[in-house]
Amino acid sequence: MSARSDTARIIGVDPGSRSTGYGVVDTDGTRLVHVASGFVRTGDGEWSDRLRRIFEDLGAIIDTHAPGEFVIEKVFVHRNVSSALKLGQARGVAILAGATRSLPVYEYSPNEVKQSVTGRGHASKEQIQHMTRVLLALREPSQADQADALAVAICHAHVRATVARHERALANAAGVAGGLR
Repeated sequence: MSARSDTARIIGVDPGSRSTGYGVVDTDGTRLVHVASGFVRTGDGEWSDRLRRIFEDLGAIIDTHAPGEFVIEKVFVHRNVSSALKLGQARGVAILAGATRSLPVYEYSPNEVKQSVTGRGHASKEQIQHMTRVLLALREPSQADQADALAVAICHAHVRATVARHERALANAAGVAGGLR
């Protein structure tokens, strides 16, 4: 990832077979602003219809809010193989919704997201909800899927800011070294 600009609009996604959370944030490198968040609810219909709904509704959300970067959690292993496969499929169509709109896709593990947002890699759902509310100055607490999606976006914003600082430091160091010759 090259953070050429400190500003970005990021969409974070928490995929699920019944409810896919999304969160859109703006960042300028040091500040986070909540743009939108919510859910794509798929109901209890046929599996193919539920996947299509995730793809289409998430695509419409992307079209509406025009993020420049798409972020999603990496899959973690479930005890139930059937649930893991369904989550993987929901995750795949969510990624496809971003990729078909030419968005770069970034992935973080659940522990990376929790560490970035709460300072603890094994934080609870309640801690994630609390910290997303604090970091984004939200008036109302977010539901779990929504907070998880916002947390993924916040994690990516933090990583972007770190990369940008690192790139500036390297450029400054190269400039100093070039001036010493």
